[in-house]
Amino acid sequence: MRRFARTLTAFALATTVVAGTAGWASGTTQRAVTGPPPGSAAWRADGVLGRELPDPGRARPARVHHFFRGLTAAEQRKLVERHPSVVGNLDGAPLELRYRANARALQASQDPRYAGLARPGRQILAFDPRGRGQVAEVFGDLRSARHVSVVVPGSDIDAGTFDRRNDVYGTPAGMAKSLYAETGQGNAVIAWAGYTTPVGLGLDAATGGLAEAGAGRLTRFTAGLAADGLPAPTVFCHSYGSVVCGLAASGIGATDLVVLGSPGMRADDVAGLRTGARVWAAKDDTDWIDDVPHVEVAGLGHGADPADEEFGARRVPAEDAEGHTGYFAPGTDSLRAFAAIAEGVSR
Repeated sequence: MRRFARTLTAFALATTVVAGTAGWASGTTQRAVTGPPPGSAAWRADGVLGRELPDPGRARPARVHHFFRGLTAAEQRKLVERHPSVVGNLDGAPLELRYRANARALQASQDPRYAGLARPGRQILAFDPRGRGQVAEVFGDLRSARHVSVVVPGSDIDAGTFDRRNDVYGTPAGMAKSLYAETGQGNAVIAWAGYTTPVGLGLDAATGGLAEAGAGRLTRFTAGLAADGLPAPTVFCHSYGSVVCGLAASGIGATDLVVLGSPGMRADDVAGLRTGARVWAAKDDTDWIDDVPHVEVAGLGHGADPADEEFGARRVPAEDAEGHTGYFAPGTDSLRAFAAIAEGVSR
């Protein structure tokens, strides 16, 4: 009877996530963009090199990297020119080629949402215009970096809001820029908006469907970094992004996993994440996420609060942070701690 009562109570709490009575608002349902990059059919059919090209939907990043290593510079250039949308999003392809390919794809785009991303000097590591658009940008010299960080954002982020001017530190570009500025030389930070995020904080944000799709994309993305010879990353996961990271934790090869403003990671504790990474959690007292029930019942909610002592994560100080998007604000104790983790000082 007690177990039934607890389950009923938890279900009632989880229902408030959708009803909006615990600080959540309504949102629209999204369809996750998955599968190989746009233009993959033309890529598969192209015999320009006189050999079969690796299937973007099936070839593992290590296989992709091996393929590109066997090409001449002229052959690589030809593929970038003929298939920029594939090369630019092909995990395992050399990052220098991906920069060039995405710059080419962005310059050819007629969508005004992407005009800023096409500015010279930006290092765009992924650009997929399908749906609301997905993008990843690098800050720093990724090829020579000793330490690499990846920032995974939460709801309401896409290619159009990737680096919006309002609520800067709630955007992946703003968070990544701030972290990069706080870290020393030898660091690089990737702002990764590579999955379909919830819009608003309704049913999509309260369930794990988009996070599951995002976890697969994040796993493949980090496998591509590893295949290209880059250091194992520290991964920072904000809000719904921490649900993505929780589901991907066992497969992304991170040295450290840092969650902030988390609604839960779909795990009861650190052991449930099945990762060898050090797990850190930050939550400030003014963050509205604290009003969200940390339960998971009938697919609603995302489970235990990573910032609770019982979860077993290392606590990141966040007394100076304000609200749900203040963790990367300059001068905060949370940002200083994030930089120390990114640089390996706190290990």
